[in-house]
Amino acid sequence: MIELDDQQKAAQAWFRSLRDSIWAMLEQLEDESTLPGDAGRFEKRVWNRTDHSGGDGGGGEMGIMKGRLFEKAGVNISTVYGEFNPEFAKQINGAAEDPRFFATGISLVIHPSNPLVPAVHMNTRMLVTTKRWFGGGVDLNPALPDEAETAAFHAAVKATCDRHSPDYYPAHSKWAEEYFWVPHRNRHRGVGGIFYDHLNSGDWAADFAYTQDVGRCFLETYPKLVRAKMHQDFSEAQRIEQLKYRGLYAEFNLVYDRGTTFGLKTGGNTDAILMSLPPLAIWE
Repeated sequence: MIELDDQQKAAQAWFRSLRDSIWAMLEQLEDESTLPGDAGRFEKRVWNRTDHSGGDGGGGEMGIMKGRLFEKAGVNISTVYGEFNPEFAKQINGAAEDPRFFATGISLVIHPSNPLVPAVHMNTRMLVTTKRWFGGGVDLNPALPDEAETAAFHAAVKATCDRHSPDYYPAHSKWAEEYFWVPHRNRHRGVGGIFYDHLNSGDWAADFAYTQDVGRCFLETYPKLVRAKMHQDFSEAQRIEQLKYRGLYAEFNLVYDRGTTFGLKTGGNTDAILMSLPPLAIWE
């Protein structure tokens, strides 16, 4: 185990605390569901990473819940460190001249059973090379988009951004719009949100506060969207549309997602990296 500085300790502790709050929130929604079956609970799996040089490389905790409301919900935290391999180091901010790195963060993907309830993705992280920055975001992924729902989600995200800078929402929502584009399908993966990376304003505490608020925004906003539709009936045709959309979601995550690439390139836990994949999907 490496010696962490105060900023690294604070970020790691926050991501763990946020994970615990999200687990509790999702299990509460499971308890409120009237769908048949037992309410789901998270199962935690601890994993350890060995750096490519053979030394201690940190690890993480993978949490998966398969319930009646959420067909699959994955909420993971990790803290990893070591050295990037030389080729990958060239692609990482601040690592070309020194391959040592530290990364801590949280990542979640939720696939509801009811196709009327939107799927969602959120992740935030802190990375340290010769530079230090935050990244992440939150984005909504409904199989059956709803204009009012999308507007409510974006309003909540914008309010979060505006508390920190009037520039954040225009820039970070545009970044999400560009990032979550699936070129080979000529469409977006979802209805947007925010995405940011390499956030280093020169005020670490302010950047950390923004990253914390992105997590709180998810924690406060997503349950409202779920409760608005979780008891509504859905048709078999709507379920088919959901499964088709999940195919698109899987394609993006396997082909374009930076987090997937980072995890695999740094020797992370494969099951944790691919927890974002839906339990069922179809392609035509």
